[in-house]
Amino acid sequence: MTPDPPHDTTIADAATPADVLAPPPRGRLERYRGRDDPQRWYAVGWGVVGIVAVLLLWELYKFVGPANGFFIGATPGESGSGVMILPRTHDRAMPHIWDMVARLFAPTSGGDTPPLWMSVASAALVTLGIAAVGWLIGVAVGTILGMAMQRWHLVEWGLLPWIVVSQIVPLIAFAPVINAIGNQIDRGGTPWPQWLSVAIIASYLAFFPVAIGVLRGLAAPDRIHVDLMRSYAAGYWPTIKRLRFPAAVPYLLPALRLAAANAVLGAVVAEVSIGMRGGIGRMLIQLAGQASSDPAAPWGPTFGAIALGLIAAGSVALIGLWLRNYRRGESTA
Repeated sequence: MTPDPPHDTTIADAATPADVLAPPPRGRLERYRGRDDPQRWYAVGWGVVGIVAVLLLWELYKFVGPANGFFIGATPGESGSGVMILPRTHDRAMPHIWDMVARLFAPTSGGDTPPLWMSVASAALVTLGIAAVGWLIGVAVGTILGMAMQRWHLVEWGLLPWIVVSQIVPLIAFAPVINAIGNQIDRGGTPWPQWLSVAIIASYLAFFPVAIGVLRGLAAPDRIHVDLMRSYAAGYWPTIKRLRFPAAVPYLLPALRLAAANAVLGAVVAEVSIGMRGGIGRMLIQLAGQASSDPAAPWGPTFGAIALGLIAAGSVALIGLWLRNYRRGESTA
């Protein structure tokens, strides 16, 4: 019996893009997940330790810090003159943690008004809905810009510097301009609600990380995989669908999380800048004006805004669960 002739490896025998990007077998995938679980709980544990440390530092400084702060260059006999380098610690400036928590369950404005936490939750839902619209707009714009920059290097060279520079514009100055444009459109006969101006401003912060994430992600596949698609005479869109976007998932998910947090930040700042009522930004300004008589009240919407950012960023985890098979080697940038 003669041995089989050696088999020559050709392009036809090479792995297809589907094989290259296919998820590992179920057993191996479960091992990966089991390997990641201790790291996930380790990260959660350090997050909890960080929060507790901030609370302890707050109370420690309130206990040992000067009641009226510490100033450099203060004029003798004039309280509060000079440059403050240590903040005040009296109850109007730094209420105790337990006073802040107790204030959440007290009436918002006295009388029969609902508890503060309920008012904060209602305002947070308004802001969350507007931020979600801004996030969707930002994701759409960022994706289009990122794809255009990856497709044509001339577009990247000309557009990327302007995209970076756009984030230098102060949002608090940019918001009234967008609101004024929206008012002109509304007076021209086309309905333009005020919340839409807030959503546009939120998208202004959200599109940047998405554009950069798409640009980096679409350029992530190895050259050999791109050449393999070309050898199959695959066009641009089949390559995007079957190779570039699956390979870009580890870059896209962190960008989407950052965009969600940025959208919440943009919505809160826009509400403050243009005076939109009903959202948590406006509520924060209103309660801050009463801080001298009710110092714990402004911390309610402050905590609400923090929780809102965490909820928005955490919601992207639902997308991550859907795309979990492509998250190997996820980028942290």
